[in-house]
Amino acid sequence: MLLTEVAIRNVKPAGKTQRVWDSGGLYLEVTPGGSKLWRLKYRFDGKENRLSFGRYPEVGLKDARARRDEARKLLADDVDPSAYRKAAKAARLANAANTFEAVAREWFERMMSTKATSHRERVIARLQNDIFPWLGKRPIADISAPEVLACLRRIEDRGARDTAHRAKQNCSQVFNYAVACGRAQTNPTTFLSGALAPATPGHFAAVTNPAEVGPLLRAMDAVRVTFPVRCALTIAPYVFCRPGELRTMRWQDIDLNKGEWNYIPEKRERDSVTSSSSLHMVPLATQVIAILRELQPLTGRYGYVFPGVADKTKPMSGGTVNAALRRAGYSTRAQHTGHGFRAMARTILHEALGFAPHVIEHQLAHRVPDPLGVAYNRTRFLPDRLRMMQQWADYLDRLRDGGEIGASVSPAVFVGSREGR
Repeated sequence: MLLTEVAIRNVKPAGKTQRVWDSGGLYLEVTPGGSKLWRLKYRFDGKENRLSFGRYPEVGLKDARARRDEARKLLADDVDPSAYRKAAKAARLANAANTFEAVAREWFERMMSTKATSHRERVIARLQNDIFPWLGKRPIADISAPEVLACLRRIEDRGARDTAHRAKQNCSQVFNYAVACGRAQTNPTTFLSGALAPATPGHFAAVTNPAEVGPLLRAMDAVRVTFPVRCALTIAPYVFCRPGELRTMRWQDIDLNKGEWNYIPEKRERDSVTSSSSLHMVPLATQVIAILRELQPLTGRYGYVFPGVADKTKPMSGGTVNAALRRAGYSTRAQHTGHGFRAMARTILHEALGFAPHVIEHQLAHRVPDPLGVAYNRTRFLPDRLRMMQQWADYLDRLRDGGEIGASVSPAVFVGSREGR
């Protein structure tokens, strides 16, 4: 006798498991605890098997019969329904693991772990904001070049050409990783060459004329900011590091007695075990040491030299120095930005103070071609760099005080072979 909804509801649990049969091998298993579970009994290759269809009433009689019929069609085609279900589940799990977002996050964790934190944050934010909402849930092997281009065009349409090109580069890295892992056959971004408008060359506004440096420094001195921000703003031109490196300066990396600051530059990969070769050394002029000694009683208890306002366990905001420059009356788009102190130092140290380009480039933590194949050496030209950093600080002070723009430099700074950038 076929089951009905009324009959199913009227089945009461007993002291042992009951089986109430419908047809075609379908039955309802009623446990002593009152659970009602759909089962299908079938034979495949001479062996008896069971297949579960779910719990009643979540799965009603009509749905249970439909699932039974689907299973019996598979049996008619000589397919084991249980094996088919396992294979389908494995395929679903594989698809979930092979979506663009899943592969991208795996690539990010494996391949970006050695990059600077600021760079990692920019990359993942780019993917999360501009790529994942449209391609994140798509199987990476199924994504086509036009789909990727549509995402990049959205970025272009808001005027962020450079971001569009960087997003394309990140997508290409993810697709290459997927191909290498056997989860995709091709990299669709290879077909997008010439599909995007040329990127606008990056440019950091900078004061590079010695005659304009003094007014800038005096304006910086006059701006009303907190003491830690004032210290950061004053130190920035002396050390001319990248803004992200300055704001994340840690007390543990500074030796005030030796007058050294050793850290891993933003653009240098972090080794799994930090080695001396991965560090960059900034000789600290006496002016910088004096500022840090004055600041230490205030922030020395924290990890960062310039801690955040709300959370002292984090560094100050990335826009703090630029905000202070704007408050001082300088446009960070057209006149000078926090990153501009690097261009200022690179230009004036060579053109006005006569320092050799290779000495300047090493102090900027740039990779410099070397006949021996060494791209960067933290101690290379160190005597020259020590003299350069102190003379640079003294020169800035003279400009701030309205002194002469020119300056003489000891010939000793030219010791060593001259190297290009």
